[in-house]
Amino acid sequence: MAGGRDFGGSARQSEVVVDQLGVGMSKELSRRGALVAGLAAGATVGLAGHASAAVSAETVTRKGIAFTHATVIDATGARAQPDMTVVVEDDRIVSLGRFQDVRVPPGVRKVDLRGKYLIPGLCDMHVHSGSDRIEPALYVANGVTTVREMSGDPRFADWLRRIDDGTLTGPRWYVGSRVIDGSPSPWDPALVPVIIVKTEAEARAAVRLVKSEGADFVKVYTRLSREVLRAVADESRRQGLAFVGHCPDMVPLTEAVDLGQRSFEHLFGIFYANSRKEAELLAKLEKLKLTDGDYNSWFTAMHPVEREAALTQSPVKARALYAKLAARQARQVPTLILNHVLDNARAIPRDNPLRKYLPKDTVEFNDFIRDEFYLKNRTPQLDAEWAEMFHHRLDLVGEMHRAGVPIMAGTDTGTPEVYPGFALHEELGHLVSAGLSPMNALQAATSEPARFLGTERDTGTIARGKIADLVVLNANPLDDIRNTTKIDSVVLRGRYIPSDERTRMLADVEKAAAETPPGAAVAAGCACHSPVSRSGGYSSRIVSVYS
Repeated sequence: MAGGRDFGGSARQSEVVVDQLGVGMSKELSRRGALVAGLAAGATVGLAGHASAAVSAETVTRKGIAFTHATVIDATGARAQPDMTVVVEDDRIVSLGRFQDVRVPPGVRKVDLRGKYLIPGLCDMHVHSGSDRIEPALYVANGVTTVREMSGDPRFADWLRRIDDGTLTGPRWYVGSRVIDGSPSPWDPALVPVIIVKTEAEARAAVRLVKSEGADFVKVYTRLSREVLRAVADESRRQGLAFVGHCPDMVPLTEAVDLGQRSFEHLFGIFYANSRKEAELLAKLEKLKLTDGDYNSWFTAMHPVEREAALTQSPVKARALYAKLAARQARQVPTLILNHVLDNARAIPRDNPLRKYLPKDTVEFNDFIRDEFYLKNRTPQLDAEWAEMFHHRLDLVGEMHRAGVPIMAGTDTGTPEVYPGFALHEELGHLVSAGLSPMNALQAATSEPARFLGTERDTGTIARGKIADLVVLNANPLDDIRNTTKIDSVVLRGRYIPSDERTRMLADVEKAAAETPPGAAVAAGCACHSPVSRSGGYSSRIVSVYS
């Protein structure tokens, strides 16, 4: 991340991949379309501080590997293709076809996938990662081979270097800027890496700054004014960076779309844009009295306004909005799993077995966030209102999908009860509950992100010549999307991670979480994982909660 990247579609980015024996090779990966994030190659190796988890020469030979008798679900929308052979050499798929039609070259190891299903590697398009010993391996073990990091931090430069040189497990990684927000911001700039901008000049300077810091895209936030957002949009174009993020409270969503915002997170702005009372409700948001770092007041004040918007929807406005979003290919990343936690915060159990994969400090801090940010001052009536909002959100996603609005799967990992890697599978389930078919949900985590990132020639589907990012499943996800959780093995850039190796990776993460000493997350993790002495014994340095 030593400098900004060109995301206008003309640049070509060198990708470092690792061959089956761990030898680094430089390859060119074409950049097309509106790229919103940077490229970082991954290699399947051990966690920091542990023995390498690289697949041995006995597991994958230098000449490649052939997966035979697989049922291929290529994420193009085509039917499942039974009894297929997929031949991988180095990081690429070199042959693909019916078993009887594909000749496997001599010396290539064969893996019989009879009764198993092969899907493309999955993408989580909204993450906040904390520890190099936790999240990277959890993503890969869950078949997540691409992530979009939604809040930049200097430590990611080190992660990317180590992924490139093969000393850290990790997916392809796209890293955004520090959050750019207006004043006052829900986050305290003394404690969170947020850039506060009050004027158009400051906004332009902020965009140039994050490019110099190596940001792959610009992340905009909640309290930017209309004038400042226009400046961010214009300067982002000048600097060759896409801008994505929240639709700011005071900006009509249609205006943000016209300014070129490429993706919108958490469904922010949609209810307002569809409301018969849009102007009135946005005026209420603009008048909110906040101070820097006053997240709970902002969060609490938002609820009645958003609920009023949800209850005053105009079908005519909704049709016009969805047509604009579809025409502009302005992606929605609804993070339904995050919204499910927010809307049902009191009912979500606190004994999830996945907690074993997070350091104790992180788990305790996430419970603190839930209590102090989500549940503080919530009455039983408000609990019911929030729970009702989740059903409105599901309806909204279903409506947008049917209208042709592109949907991408993202989770907002780093927030309470949203577990890295595992959360993406929950998100796919929520997307199906919203009305997407299992194939549509799968595409929201594969082919649609590839189109968005401009890498569709190389990733997102299973085809000859594409990068071999693959997930082997024990059951058909088109029958039940929950079957994406039934992972047998993973292929990362041609690197086969069999079932026993994947099990060891998860065990290593569990061990790393248990061994993390109190306070260590302050140095190693993101701000949301950093408890220090402040309000209730914890920090208000939270960059990922609802960000």
